Amino acid sequence: MTIIRKTVTAAALVFLGAGVATVTATTTTNSSDTYRQLNLFGDVFERVRAEYVEKVTDEQLIESAINGMLTSLDPHSSYLNRKSFQDMQVQTRGEFGGLGIEVTMENGVIKVVSPIDETPAYRAGLQPGDLITHLNGEAVMGMSLNEAVEKMRGPVDTEIKVTIRRGESGEPFEVALKRAVIKVQSVRSRVEGDLGYLRVTSFNEQTQSGLEKAIAGIQQQLGDKLKGFVLDLRNNPGGLLDQAVSVSDTFLDKGEIVSTRGRKSEDGTRFNAKPGDLAKGLPIVVLINGGSASASEIVAGALQDHKRAIILGQQSFGKGSVQTIIPLPGHGAMRLTTARYYTPSGRSIQQLGITPDIEVQPARLEEIEQASRRREADLRGALRNDTNRPPAATPGQQPAAPQARPPAGEEGEAAAPPQQPAFDYQLARALDLLRGVALWQARASVN
Repeated sequence: MTIIRKTVTAAALVFLGAGVATVTATTTTNSSDTYRQLNLFGDVFERVRAEYVEKVTDEQLIESAINGMLTSLDPHSSYLNRKSFQDMQVQTRGEFGGLGIEVTMENGVIKVVSPIDETPAYRAGLQPGDLITHLNGEAVMGMSLNEAVEKMRGPVDTEIKVTIRRGESGEPFEVALKRAVIKVQSVRSRVEGDLGYLRVTSFNEQTQSGLEKAIAGIQQQLGDKLKGFVLDLRNNPGGLLDQAVSVSDTFLDKGEIVSTRGRKSEDGTRFNAKPGDLAKGLPIVVLINGGSASASEIVAGALQDHKRAIILGQQSFGKGSVQTIIPLPGHGAMRLTTARYYTPSGRSIQQLGITPDIEVQPARLEEIEQASRRREADLRGALRNDTNRPPAATPGQQPAAPQARPPAGEEGEAAAPPQQPAFDYQLARALDLLRGVALWQARASVN
């Protein structure tokens, strides 16, 4: 998900010239139709309020109506009540009280995407793919993802009992977890021989600072021996647009990073790189897969179009829309799709995704599980691709066809990654490729 945060401003349109009468007549007709529809809504509201089998509050009805209006537009627009809005703000800051698991909704139950290192869930041995069936004895079937997450969060040092089912035929078992302060580390890094490995799991407010620290640490550790970087964006569902721009700018010295275009031409925005490449021109390989969505695709697309990095892996998810979080004073906020984004070459990746320069499938076990995943193009009501062009492919390479994938999280953006096999074949290929590029560059400079 790519998010822009902004406040609400009021705007007025002034019509001038010979078209005033026509505009006024049209406006009057439109207003009349609108009032008729609002009267219909009022009639339904009063009937439900008076005759529904159980008592419901006005707040429940209004919030549900607003959410229904927004969710009918596309899979990523929605209403956030006060509590959900606060939770979203906490999540983007990257620190909250809870259990330390990333979860998604699948077939009515909560599925563990992955436990966060050194958290209660991690220490209790929860694994990717585990299904959470009950919370404190209450079945999660029928809960929304937001409701389940809200129940798992709570005051630090309080306990919650989580019922887990592992595997198709596994017997459910119960785990008692004590909530703790969870700090999401969106950037992880390590040294792989003479190469730097950078893993970005999401784009929150800590991502850019974490990336800069990781690069500096690798450079300090390897010095002149450093030959290049692997940037791993696999199963990264996205996040804040400004962080995606910053991460791209980290490796680019100039040029456009991404542009957004809204309904009105004047609403378009372009983001450009500032001078300075923290990687100092060293070769980069970016890893992507079907779980790389939105902000991840902005980074991959920018580095690919500028030929700054080689993109390796599998076709990305294909979410090319921007959601603006608009606070509603006295209430919560609305998440509204307000623009599409485009890579520097003008590509819209909506429904299509980023095609890797080199396609590398993972281990066979993961490939089978991914065969049933959904992509953005499979989501009901997904925005169409307005450029109607296939993603770029290297000479002789056919663009990867969209694959069906299982239901994803709250917004259907990126499905849960299956448990990684012991040997990461995609990463091994990326490291080999990077060493090959570094060797070729070294020989070319000598000649």
